[in-house]
Amino acid sequence: MVLKVSEVSGILDRYHGDFESAEGLLRASFPSFGESLVGGMTLRSKRSAVCAESPTSSCGSTLSLSSILSTSPAKASVVSASSVSSKPIPIVAQKKHSTYVEKGQFHTWIGAMRAQSPPHILSLHSDTPDAFDLETAVHKSWLERHPSALSSFHKVIKNAHKKQIVVFLDYDGTLSPIVEDPERAFMSTEMRATVKDLASCFPTAVISGRSRSKVFDFVQLTELYYAGSHGMDIMGPAKSSDGFRVKGTKSRDKRGNDVVKFQPASEYLPVINKVCNALIESTKSIKGASVEHNKFCVTVHFRRVNEEYWEVLAERVQNVLKDYPTLTLTHGRKVLEVRPCISWDKGKAVEFLLKSLGYKDTGDVIPLYIGDDKTDEDAFKMVNRAKHGCSILVSSVPKPSDAKLSLQDPSEVMEFLRRLVRWKKWGLESRNSIQMGVYDFKYYLS
Repeated sequence: MVLKVSEVSGILDRYHGDFESAEGLLRASFPSFGESLVGGMTLRSKRSAVCAESPTSSCGSTLSLSSILSTSPAKASVVSASSVSSKPIPIVAQKKHSTYVEKGQFHTWIGAMRAQSPPHILSLHSDTPDAFDLETAVHKSWLERHPSALSSFHKVIKNAHKKQIVVFLDYDGTLSPIVEDPERAFMSTEMRATVKDLASCFPTAVISGRSRSKVFDFVQLTELYYAGSHGMDIMGPAKSSDGFRVKGTKSRDKRGNDVVKFQPASEYLPVINKVCNALIESTKSIKGASVEHNKFCVTVHFRRVNEEYWEVLAERVQNVLKDYPTLTLTHGRKVLEVRPCISWDKGKAVEFLLKSLGYKDTGDVIPLYIGDDKTDEDAFKMVNRAKHGCSILVSSVPKPSDAKLSLQDPSEVMEFLRRLVRWKKWGLESRNSIQMGVYDFKYYLS
């Protein structure tokens, strides 16, 4: 199907209120649009044009719509995993940076909050054929650039011979469904059993924005590595043969097991506690808002807040943070997140864990990362730099991402992980299977 430029323009005109979301979607699916005019409309929203994009910085505000609605990601240069790991990891570099912004930049926070909602243009199935045709075309184009990891499974494992796969998993939206109440984001018994089998075959880590202890309470598997607070609180089994060999402090967990911890932002704990208490007090009158203390970061949830109160919520968060120049504000799926202003993210956590597992200066590793949120993009970029790295976005709707592959929801994630386990066990049992005449390669890939 070929879409006329005038048709696209007409549809976007009718949904001008959701233009920021549609813009990012169109750029992700039709990169040739760029900044050009489409039927007399420029693909740059008025709101984002008001505010100049701030220079890129590890501590800079990430709530600029110009970053959210960026053009489609360019292909990452292909380098060996050894070249990725050879450089030292920057850990803590405190910078002074005020989160107070002028009125124009403040509006980009609201735009960012709206942009984290699923693009409305994807739900226009009713009596608008033009919108349905556009949706179909956009989704088809997006899938061509982010094909299903299930249908591409053979490509994922074709380079895995004599290489070690290391699996990194986000939690919310990846191992568990997104729910209204973040305290009830439970993973299913079947998913837990699948992850347990996975960890018996491959080194496996869960990297989440949640606090490490809370993620562990959800997952309840001691054989995994855990990185909470977007990688600022890492823990793994100390006695494992492939355990931590880099920086870390030996200690014991609640069950008495020896573990090693790595916390690059430990000096920020006092100020994080203060900000958390201040945010709780400041937002308690906003119906549906909740504040979650994730140890090294604070998450303000607005999934259950009526959109008419988003601006009030963002303003109150701003008023609290303007007195804390060593903290920065980022955003995710229906959340605003306060973090220490250091050069550390999920991508850095993946790199650290790979080194800690003994894969420094080696090209014999395939890092595989699965996540669903904007905060996972740093990990996608890091994994993409490895020669055979595999990045997978979990999303049922098209959206800009550096991930190379996609899965629709946690149920597809579980099926993908099961295939990995079956493939690994097939590799160990193939000789016996062939001798017994029961070898069926297709079974392990289906």
